[in-house]
Amino acid sequence: MARRRDQVLDAAIEVLGAEGSRRLTYQAVDTAAGVPTGTTSNYFRNRAALIDGIVDHLQTLERREWEAFAADADPSDQGELADALAAFVRHATGPARARTAARFALFLESSARPELRAPLARGRKAVLAWSAEWVRRFGSRAPERHSRILLDHLDGAVLHQLAFPDDDFDPTADIREVLSGLLSGATGESMTGSTGGSLSGSLD
Repeated sequence: MARRRDQVLDAAIEVLGAEGSRRLTYQAVDTAAGVPTGTTSNYFRNRAALIDGIVDHLQTLERREWEAFAADADPSDQGELADALAAFVRHATGPARARTAARFALFLESSARPELRAPLARGRKAVLAWSAEWVRRFGSRAPERHSRILLDHLDGAVLHQLAFPDDDFDPTADIREVLSGLLSGATGESMTGSTGGSLSGSLD
């Protein structure tokens, strides 16, 4: 039962990422999942329930992948964390591109549909919590705040690569610089001043 539900959610994410929110219908998801007609509606009685399921599933998948990328990073070595983050970003804009596009599609739709904001905010809160644990391990003195700044930067890099693909895309150097500023105890004012405010905006 759980496997079939995950199969449906995987398909829903693919439909959303590849075709946009307007194409996210029960029929489209059933077809993409290769399941009998009505399967998606059996699991998710309305669109709001389907969106909730997608948000939770995205969070689970992304956390699992991040843990895999960062599992071997040495907490005494910021460079290893930067390399892990860069690998995650390349994965998000490469093999997991449709999944990442699905997440952004939900963000955009929430600007016109306030009812989407609650599940998205819940997902964001969970991601901030576990990412804060990671930056704490690497010596952050303000892990919640630093986690937010780091995620904003990563989301911005991902969004630009999705919108303007660059064959030579390598976010490593920028991520190293951001981490260096955060984990050396730089203040918010000095970070903003040194980067022209580029770290303050993003999604989610």
